[in-house]
Amino acid sequence: MKHTEREMQSLREEVRQMWKQVLSQLEKAKQSFLNNDVELALEIISREKRVDAFELKIDSDCENYIALYSPVAVDLRLVLSLIKISSTLERIGDFAAGIARHVIDDGCNKAETVLIEELQIEKMFDTLTGMLSDGFVALESENTRISGKILAKDAEVDEIYNNAIDVLTNCLTANPASIRYGLKLLLVIRKLERIGDHCSNIIEEIVFYVDAKVLKHNGRKGDENRIVD
Repeated sequence: MKHTEREMQSLREEVRQMWKQVLSQLEKAKQSFLNNDVELALEIISREKRVDAFELKIDSDCENYIALYSPVAVDLRLVLSLIKISSTLERIGDFAAGIARHVIDDGCNKAETVLIEELQIEKMFDTLTGMLSDGFVALESENTRISGKILAKDAEVDEIYNNAIDVLTNCLTANPASIRYGLKLLLVIRKLERIGDHCSNIIEEIVFYVDAKVLKHNGRKGDENRIVD
């Protein structure tokens, strides 16, 4: 194996390990939120620094690879994609930690099971972990045929988010004393919706690397009203 190939395999392994860490953070955020597990929430927050360290290391190593080997064509696309993917994974990790902070907020840890079920928050979590897992498989296999399926899941997350606004509006209108909790809960749902967007961004980077196609700004539904976080 050439030295450049070893270096590339090392870069891919770093992203692989970061991906697994972020997926674990997201899965634990689900458990912590649904079970009001403060201890698990604190663990998520403490491990956020690991995700940050991964991004810094990958960013630095990718820059060094470009400077040393001047990659072109598919190799250059891969390195550029890995830089963006690691940055996006870091943002997903931030959102997972943000959900964990919601759990340890004394004013927001009294979730009503019926309301949580009506908001379909567990379904949002499950859809997002599925998107992130499928994205990992797509990069490992360099198979973009499942990209449409993954992007379609983002539309499902958006639909749940939009419905949740109506559900919370009706709930808070009937229970004004719960307004603070409802608004904080909306922030959690918003974080989940943004994770879906970031999972889609990762898929776009994989398609760019594998197929040399640019999907970004290609008219995804809702882009005209998108708020950048």
